[in-house]
Amino acid sequence: MTADISLATVAVPTDPQALAEAVATAMWARDRAANALGMRIDEVRQGYARLSMPVRGDMVNGHHICHGGLIFSLADTAFAYACNSYNRNTVASACHIDFLAPGKEGDTLAAEAVEMSASGRTGVYDVTVRDSAGKTVALFRGKSYRISGEVIAGLDAEKA
Repeated sequence: MTADISLATVAVPTDPQALAEAVATAMWARDRAANALGMRIDEVRQGYARLSMPVRGDMVNGHHICHGGLIFSLADTAFAYACNSYNRNTVASACHIDFLAPGKEGDTLAAEAVEMSASGRTGVYDVTVRDSAGKTVALFRGKSYRISGEVIAGLDAEKA
């Protein structure tokens, strides 16, 4: 999913799926880190996102496995797209990752983020990172906190 759009001209959708997709498009247009790492948005809906990332040669560490920080980045990015999918600016307040198996050069890792709880300004999201064979590489839990503002400006103005 890529986007070259002027966010000032984007109408804010009211359909939940269309809203989640529009938010992902808006975030993707500004997400230089995810783009630089070669990530791809595979699926997004409210409270859910699945992203993938190829493990390139420049992503392996001294053990010739994917650097844990890059696996964390993939999981954290999926978490971000899932918790912002309601068009409310949301950031991480805490997160934890358990590395279970190595990611290998030439493989493609996929991170699936699922909303486990959302109440008030906080949420909890579980992210599972798997290799292309389906083996679990890492388990990530992110806690979110909603701050002021929207990913796509205009939703609050339309409600007023």
